[in-house]
Amino acid sequence: MIGLLSGVVAAVGEDTALIDVGGVGYVVQSGGRTLARLQVGAPVRLFIETHVREDAIKLFGFASEEERAWFAHLQTIPGVGAKVALGILDAMPPEALADAIALQDKAAFARANGVGPKLAARLATELTGKGGPKGFIGLGGPAPRAGNAAPAVSGTGARAEAVSALVNLGIDQSSAARAVASAAKQFEADAPAPELIRAALKEVSR
Repeated sequence: MIGLLSGVVAAVGEDTALIDVGGVGYVVQSGGRTLARLQVGAPVRLFIETHVREDAIKLFGFASEEERAWFAHLQTIPGVGAKVALGILDAMPPEALADAIALQDKAAFARANGVGPKLAARLATELTGKGGPKGFIGLGGPAPRAGNAAPAVSGTGARAEAVSALVNLGIDQSSAARAVASAAKQFEADAPAPELIRAALKEVSR
């Protein structure tokens, strides 16, 4: 299985890129946000999810290991294939995706291409009980989480610290993640942990 490609961008298409790795060209399918970052002739490193089928081998490329892990994780939901998963990640980067899951925000999922109301509702509810995606430690992805723990709020250390503080106060992980995700939306920029904790506690007490 191919998990990483480092080379030079040979060409960029509407939904694929051609990556030259030591004289061998790999066709990689990617979402719009990833492709927009690529420049022909520039060096690139893409994290790869390999799909092997009877009639084809497809490579899906991502700018971060976290995005690759979410891409694989989204496809554990019935009705979500590679195209829909790419559409969701185009609509929501990992941090926003974790927030949508914590808040069970069906409207956020429905904004992605290929996601109708029924699938949006399924994503919001079923992903909550699945825990977070499993990625490779040390490659910019999240560490594997055991069991059915609620998805942690990804992003800044302040947000993770706020969730931990609420859990230490006796609030369950799922409620803490939802409260911090909701509280974070009140700030225009990343807020320090003490402010997030105070705002999240107000969310919990409502």
